[in-house]
Amino acid sequence: MKESTTEKISELIERYPALEICRADLISAVEKICESFKRGNKLLVCGNGGSASDSLHIVGELMKSFRMPRKIEDFDKNFVEEAEKLFPDDLNYFKKNLQCALPTISLLGEISLSTAVANDNAADLIFAQQVFGIGKRGDILFAISTSGNSANVLYAAKVAKILGLEIISLTGRSGGKLKNISDVTICAPADSTFIIQEFHLPIYHAICIATENEFFG
Repeated sequence: MKESTTEKISELIERYPALEICRADLISAVEKICESFKRGNKLLVCGNGGSASDSLHIVGELMKSFRMPRKIEDFDKNFVEEAEKLFPDDLNYFKKNLQCALPTISLLGEISLSTAVANDNAADLIFAQQVFGIGKRGDILFAISTSGNSANVLYAAKVAKILGLEIISLTGRSGGKLKNISDVTICAPADSTFIIQEFHLPIYHAICIATENEFFG
């Protein structure tokens, strides 16, 4: 991993000194995410309530430019060459507007599937069903739960473990039950849900910034 990538974690801790306790886990999380993307795998993200919004937020930062330009002509020359052959009239439009992406999927978007699982099978398997359906060995599940004990997130992590995915969890101080099944657990140093959530945003922003830097810096 680039030195400038790990520096992004140091910059986070300069702004939020209380997160020094999370430094090693943050670096490990970024390493695992970057290794997975380099292998051609993807990141799956899930959580409930405010953490559901965080899941969607993470997709928005990784699937397009966050802080750095990701021009397709700089990072995906094969796409540019194929576009020039097949759709030359659209090439400049693509080059101007398309941005290279880091493949990330929130498990919150499939409303029809989630409601069907909840109604027909078991509501606490709404994320697990999606992991079972699209998760592949080498992918990563990014599981967000302030308590670390959310049943639907735990089941998703268990299914991910069975399928050979790695699990990165973002929790509160204790880590809850999720800590026992995760490969990396980032425990925000707080106990109250709203304070944990106040830490979660800068934590995952830093992870996204560092990951982007590794690929596009």
